[in-house]
Amino acid sequence: MTTNHSHLPGQKPRGQKWWLLFALCILVLGGGLYYVQNQLQPPGGNGQAVEINIPEGANAASVGQQLEDLNMIKNGTLFKWYLSYEGTSSNLKIGKYYLKQGMSMEEIARVLVEGDAKYNTLKFTIPEGYTVDQMADELVKDKLITDKQAFLNEVDKGSFDYDFVKEIPANTGIKHRLEGYLFPDTYEVYQDATPHQIVDTMLKQTDATLTPEWRGQMKKLGLNVHSALTIASLVEREAAVDAERPIISGVIRNRLSAAPAMKLQIDATVQYALGKTKENLLYKDLEVDSPYNTYLHDNLPPGPIAAPGKSSIQAAIYPAVHDFYFYVTKNDGSGEHFFAHSYEEHQRNIAKSGQ
Repeated sequence: MTTNHSHLPGQKPRGQKWWLLFALCILVLGGGLYYVQNQLQPPGGNGQAVEINIPEGANAASVGQQLEDLNMIKNGTLFKWYLSYEGTSSNLKIGKYYLKQGMSMEEIARVLVEGDAKYNTLKFTIPEGYTVDQMADELVKDKLITDKQAFLNEVDKGSFDYDFVKEIPANTGIKHRLEGYLFPDTYEVYQDATPHQIVDTMLKQTDATLTPEWRGQMKKLGLNVHSALTIASLVEREAAVDAERPIISGVIRNRLSAAPAMKLQIDATVQYALGKTKENLLYKDLEVDSPYNTYLHDNLPPGPIAAPGKSSIQAAIYPAVHDFYFYVTKNDGSGEHFFAHSYEEHQRNIAKSGQ
């Protein structure tokens, strides 16, 4: 006699239930492993040196969160778990570190546990008032780059994701696109940093310097970043005494808004057009055929003529309010100037200065 083992309608065999459960577990486990594996991968980046400070009393959780905030890792909690698994949670060394974007979590942990603060970095300093040509020469001298032209190619043609770079005017006779945009400061980068990474590091500092408050002040004066940095570069090259920077900025503003129009007639723009610094300009120098020659052309030059420091940028957007239209160096070694309201007074100041 044959027994009928048919299932009730809608009822699945027990074996099929176990297979479904097993498959579901595999999927969950696989998904979890994929998620963890993904979170352990570095977020990416262009290989820049990123500074991290580990203060006294810091723990694995706070350091992990700092690394996540700096976009060095994807998940601060996983970093804490990783150190716990390795048994090194309490071995983090206090200090300042320069980590490289793209490092694995394992590499980061090793650096912070072993206290290898420098991790193959080099420092370089760009003084205020340097041109990009001078910067390139300095970087070659410091052995940070081997090819000056590669650096200048990044300056002129490199792609950088900053709004102020995208807003630089095109086809205006600008000598170097990023002239005046590379902030003068002391930097620390990796020994194998590319020209692109070095330029981007300096642009990042410019971006941090141009605060929302300063950008708002630029708009109040009717300036954009390009014109503000151009004025700042003129102030940088003309002023030797900090207290005079806003005054010189005020002279520039007065001349630009004068009626009838007045040429700026700034010697530093002629020196930039000549490609060299001369202590005393000759009359023939003032005739150099260049859009940067403010003795020949009205208004501002096409762009900045040097890298302005913070005090010069501040002076450019917060000029002193006065009615001076002229200035001349005192020629006494102080670096100070005589300021004048009229051309006649200016002539007397020139005689007084002995020029």
